[in-house]
Amino acid sequence: MKFSELNLEASLNAAIQKLGYEDCTPIQEQAMNPILDGNDVAGLAQTGTGKTAAFLIPLMERILRARPVTGDVSEEQKAITDKRAFKDWKPQNFILILVPTRELAEQVQENVTKLSEVSGLRGFAIYGGTGYDKQKEALRNGVEFIVATPGRLIDLYKEHLVDLKQVRAIVFDEADRMFDMGFKDDMKYILQRVPRERQFLVFSATLNFDVLNTAYQFGSEPVEINISRDQAKAENVKDMIFHVGNDEKPQHLLSLLKLHNPKQAIIFTNFKLSVEKIARFLVDNGVPAMAISSLLTQAQRNRVIEQFKAENNMNILVATDVAARGLDIKGVDVVINYELPNDSESYVHRIGRTGRAGTTGSAFSLVSEKDVEALARIEDYLKHKVEAGFLENDQLVKEFKPMTFQREDGYQKSDKPRGPRGERGDRGPRGDRGDRGPRRDNRGPRPEKREHGQQGQERGEGQQRKHGGGQGGRPEHKRHDGPKRHDHKRGDQSQQRGDFKKGPHQHRKGASAPKRAPTPPKQKSVGQKIAGFFKKLFS
Repeated sequence: MKFSELNLEASLNAAIQKLGYEDCTPIQEQAMNPILDGNDVAGLAQTGTGKTAAFLIPLMERILRARPVTGDVSEEQKAITDKRAFKDWKPQNFILILVPTRELAEQVQENVTKLSEVSGLRGFAIYGGTGYDKQKEALRNGVEFIVATPGRLIDLYKEHLVDLKQVRAIVFDEADRMFDMGFKDDMKYILQRVPRERQFLVFSATLNFDVLNTAYQFGSEPVEINISRDQAKAENVKDMIFHVGNDEKPQHLLSLLKLHNPKQAIIFTNFKLSVEKIARFLVDNGVPAMAISSLLTQAQRNRVIEQFKAENNMNILVATDVAARGLDIKGVDVVINYELPNDSESYVHRIGRTGRAGTTGSAFSLVSEKDVEALARIEDYLKHKVEAGFLENDQLVKEFKPMTFQREDGYQKSDKPRGPRGERGDRGPRGDRGDRGPRRDNRGPRPEKREHGQQGQERGEGQQRKHGGGQGGRPEHKRHDGPKRHDHKRGDQSQQRGDFKKGPHQHRKGASAPKRAPTPPKQKSVGQKIAGFFKKLFS
């Protein structure tokens, strides 16, 4: 179906033509008519299939049809307006679009801006990590679309800057991801405060039970649209795995990039601390790369995304899953998983960054022994084995600077492959002392054994110097000679000698004089015990 067949409002149709949109994608074709009719919709489709336009275009159409009509209107146009327009749309009403990440909020807002260029509809992205001033100003001036992450929206609602009672339609984009990221309670908090008669739309690449259950729980009866029921990933993405050792991943990553020479590539890693390490490794080996993760400020992340989208030599982006959702970058032709994600759906979203808008793309995954369990889950989800590939010896980059990272103690550790663990180089077997010789050959004779009194005196003087005794230190304490008694009231204090406690290191074998057996306490006779009892009783 073509957009021209939808009989859209003139200004909206002009913006669509300006963007060069002609044919509807499958999700657009199936979702837009139910949305135009005012129905709730739950749409399931793979990334890169035009889900954002599938809900923005019909919602804009409904708002524009609610505007007062001037001049003569044909009966056909009047019938379309009566069917599609939001009833009693007021200037303070708005559409709320909730998204899981800041990047996706900016992406959706860009689409709002492009599609409303002629009609003059306004939208604004609200998310954390940036100042409140511009967001507050936009809300005061009024907008038709608010694209927001849940946390910042709730903050503004509690400050009475957002009136959720004015919501006429609510959209959950990437709803399953929002549940995965812990936004379930926030989503319910918001749904409890918007009108029950609002239009409810849910779009995602994977639609799990919790999402649909929440929709039904809050009075929605969505039309379920699933254009990918028989496939877990897009058909135009060719994915392949490479079985490598964990230490071989840097070499294979560099080799794949130099072999395929992508126009734009995204490299995914599971760990935010590895993002900068991988990017630095590529730059050190002459491959320009940028890094993006949650460790960057929002302003820094925005700059990286804009630079990556621009036409320059910075065409490789190293990212965590923060970039796996919502980044509509049509030029990405290669995706590489440095590690496989722990959940299968993230794998689908990652490789969905390529092969968008009808183009073809390649996705490569480096699978080590640490990724085997994740691979099994992914193949079970895809319902087929992922093709395994390999690089010929002449395709592997031989000369390269190894990957290093900074440890907490400042030591630079290299990820360059090491030899087998059992080989000890020139040190020889552990049990063979080799050329180190007998243990005491160069240590001199053992010192002569001293008399107990002399040894104890020297040891006491050493401790006295250690603890500041003698001149200029603390006053010396008298040494208590004679047998020690165990005092139950004083505990270990009775074991002090001089001004220090005897530590466990002084009881090593041969380190001190033999212990003297403690004198047992004198036992009282039975008569003495009875006499003492009555004495205490009547005293």
